[in-house]
Amino acid sequence: MAANLDHLAQLLQATLDARHHRKAETALKEEAKKPKYSLSLLSIVANDAQPSNIRLAAALAFKNFIRHNYVDEEGNYKLPQDEVATIKQELVGLMISSPPTIQTQLGEAISIIADSDFWERWDTLTQDLVSRLSTTDPKVTNGVLEVAHSIFARWRPLFSSNALNIEVNHVVNTFGDSFIQMLGVADQQIEANKTDEKALKGWLETMSLLTRIFFDLSCQDLPPIIETNLQPITMVLHKYLSYANPLFDDEEDETTPIETLKSDICDALHLHVTKYDDDFGGYVQEFTSNVWNVLSSVGPQKRYDVLVSKALHFLTAVASVHRHAQIFNNEEILGTIVEKVILPNVTLRESDIELFEDEPIEFIRRDLEGSDTDSRRKAATDFLRKLLDDFEALVTQVVSKYINHYLEMGKTDWKAKDTAVYLFLAIAAKGAVTAAQGVKTVNSFVNVIDFFQQHIAADLVATGGEPIPKVDAIKFLYNFRSQLSKEQWGGAINPLIQNLASPNYVVYTYAATTLERVLFLTDDQGQHILSRADIQPYAKDLLQHLFALVEKDTSAAKLQENEFLMRCIMRVLIVIKDGVLECGIDNILDHLINITNVIKENPSNPRFYYFHFEAIGAIVRYCSNAPPVDLLSRLWAPFTYILNEDVTEFVPYVFQIFTQLLDLNKSGSIPGDFKALIDAVLAPGPWETRGNIPPLAKFIAAIIPKATEEIVKENKLEPILAIFQSLLNGKKTDQNAFDILESVICSFPASVLEPYFGTILTLIFTKLQKNPSDSYKTRVASFYHLVSARSGEAGLGTDYFIKHAETIQSGVFTPFYLQVVIPTTREFARPSDRKLAVISYSKTLVESKAFAERYMKGWGFTCNALLELLKNPPKVSAGAGDEILNEADVDDIGFGIGFTPLSTCKRPPRDEFPEITDVQQWVRDFLKASDKAHNGLITKYASERLNDEAKAVLAPYLM
Repeated sequence: MAANLDHLAQLLQATLDARHHRKAETALKEEAKKPKYSLSLLSIVANDAQPSNIRLAAALAFKNFIRHNYVDEEGNYKLPQDEVATIKQELVGLMISSPPTIQTQLGEAISIIADSDFWERWDTLTQDLVSRLSTTDPKVTNGVLEVAHSIFARWRPLFSSNALNIEVNHVVNTFGDSFIQMLGVADQQIEANKTDEKALKGWLETMSLLTRIFFDLSCQDLPPIIETNLQPITMVLHKYLSYANPLFDDEEDETTPIETLKSDICDALHLHVTKYDDDFGGYVQEFTSNVWNVLSSVGPQKRYDVLVSKALHFLTAVASVHRHAQIFNNEEILGTIVEKVILPNVTLRESDIELFEDEPIEFIRRDLEGSDTDSRRKAATDFLRKLLDDFEALVTQVVSKYINHYLEMGKTDWKAKDTAVYLFLAIAAKGAVTAAQGVKTVNSFVNVIDFFQQHIAADLVATGGEPIPKVDAIKFLYNFRSQLSKEQWGGAINPLIQNLASPNYVVYTYAATTLERVLFLTDDQGQHILSRADIQPYAKDLLQHLFALVEKDTSAAKLQENEFLMRCIMRVLIVIKDGVLECGIDNILDHLINITNVIKENPSNPRFYYFHFEAIGAIVRYCSNAPPVDLLSRLWAPFTYILNEDVTEFVPYVFQIFTQLLDLNKSGSIPGDFKALIDAVLAPGPWETRGNIPPLAKFIAAIIPKATEEIVKENKLEPILAIFQSLLNGKKTDQNAFDILESVICSFPASVLEPYFGTILTLIFTKLQKNPSDSYKTRVASFYHLVSARSGEAGLGTDYFIKHAETIQSGVFTPFYLQVVIPTTREFARPSDRKLAVISYSKTLVESKAFAERYMKGWGFTCNALLELLKNPPKVSAGAGDEILNEADVDDIGFGIGFTPLSTCKRPPRDEFPEITDVQQWVRDFLKASDKAHNGLITKYASERLNDEAKAVLAPYLM
């Protein structure tokens, strides 16, 4: 056992070394398959003799192992019962005794376990925590409270439900009294230890944790224990909002426990004024006064940044409640707010300038709209804008005085001008400032264009001087990009591009960001403000310069540091489409492949490499069939290296781009290189990583129609269908299963499918009996229509489906058709699905012997369903329009979580009948010709099986 733990510790240590981490992680995956792996990790965490970094790595590995291996999708344990019991027995005590960094990882692991087990399968946990609370040892108590908070905080984002309410009540009934008692204990201990810095820190942290738990317990509803004790709780909160202790006075940058506690109090106040104004409203005015005093008393030091932000969030919440907002409706009060609260928190500090100079990328991320919720500037802006919502004219009047004052000072002091510009940005925007459009609605009492021309434009084109005024000028364009017309942008685009040549990191990055957002910008009709024709003349030099900036430092970490530059490269390539051929596509590919080869060794910035692969996807999308370049041969070596070395972060992107290459390949056969991948993607290994499943399924779906001969000849259809079965069984992968199945159905005739079709239906029907999702039923109905429509040469069709269904169980088709197919088809949203259903129903009416002779009522139901679809005949656009690239902007994507789809590689909905362009005319021609060929049989069935209204609607299709 000891030798195994030593080996495990060595692997964990190797994961911390960039040179060896990938091999070490692969070895750890093998270790994870061994019995009691989780307990081995906990043994390393618990071993004080191990270096702290290895213990932390073990805690992180344990958390990730639990995330993927504790329970399955149905909530059943994947680990042996004795291992589960030991984890629960040891984990709480281990977390309580661990250092803070390890506590964080173990706390997240406990939260994951709680998601499946708490409270019914871990009903002793709350009482266990209560029993461990100490009135004398803050370290023990804080460990207990950290565990409690890690479990209770799960409730914060959840919607109310009966099960959730039962869980919360269980906790309140068990934990509530002890929570109230510990508030008193912590209060007493803080007073008793006011001169003992170590003990005082511990008890202040206790009070912070209790305040967070106060939030947790109240986040769904106000529990009786809180409601009953609200007055004494508020007294404690009042006390510590005003608390000070000289022991912490010398700290400049690091947040002390006092600021953390006050920040937590502001969070709790924010919740209660927003959610429980009826109960809490009586306390609001006094707390508003307290928070105001906090804001008035703190300085510009960084230690107060989070506190100031949280305090301003509370005031914003107060201003959001109409009856409380009236306390701000006064010119004198608003003037005081601007002078005492807004100005100190929007004015550039020395620490901001240091950040600008020393860590420019961090400055940019904090400064961009919405990128940092704990920014003083953003919190002050949010408060001011909330006041603007209620008192637009008065706030504009008050703030404008300060803007004019600082503009006058700004003639000789660039910092004063920066303050004026920021204040203008704060009051000029109304409503949400979106990532896609910037400011859509402006304050009616200001003129954005005039302000830009009079005070900003000169800084945009100035050479030399301080860089921050130039950044302000670019940011002004960034924020108000929707307010400029196409003509105005025509004049602004050239100076904007020229600023990319600035030697200053922040200036050229802001220029790239703004250019990218403008290229993304559309008008109300969905037309791009700047078109391909507008940017093409600049494109070649622009791309070369952007690549030079990205590749300025060739180390992996630095090269992928600036995602804003790569995002601009991506956007230019998307906009110019095949215009990249005029920009030296081989040279651009050289840059992209070089970047891939560098960052694959240590992927560290998910946003950067997402944009990077979107850029490659754009070239593939628009240039796959361009004669000058063979994209597959250029990308094959770097991409197969990624697959062979299992660069986990990149594998899903590689398969998406490979799928795009296959889809756009006009030959009917599989390109030679791809044949080597068939066996690899049919092996179980790649499917074990959840993020690989969607792109792998689409890759197989793309490869099947081009490799039908190889699949049949080499007996690969069965392993493909085994993958379908495995995916169908998963709650989150059944949609991917149908991607594969639909490709199989479209690629093979009935003779090949015959041995497997009954089993396929059995699997589908079995899952239909287990309370399936609407999305599952949609895919099942679409699958039925696909089989039904593929009659003729393919040998499938409605009767083929019925034959195999009835073989499984006599009479099963009728309820399936009436309860699943027809009602689900009625809800189809995609035109391609509705078109397929029209074809399927039409062929059923004409070709199905079963519907003609056995399901006579069903024939009428089918005809009615067809006519209902034809009321709004589906129109399927040919190909994939460019609009799909705008469906989800990248700012809405959660990077690093599972699978991230590439917009440039999005597959359009399958249209198996592209030759049918006018569905209504096709139905008319098809029914008329069939009726004639069968001597009026369709007309006869219609007269016997339809009511008069339906007959009248069908008549034009038979004439």
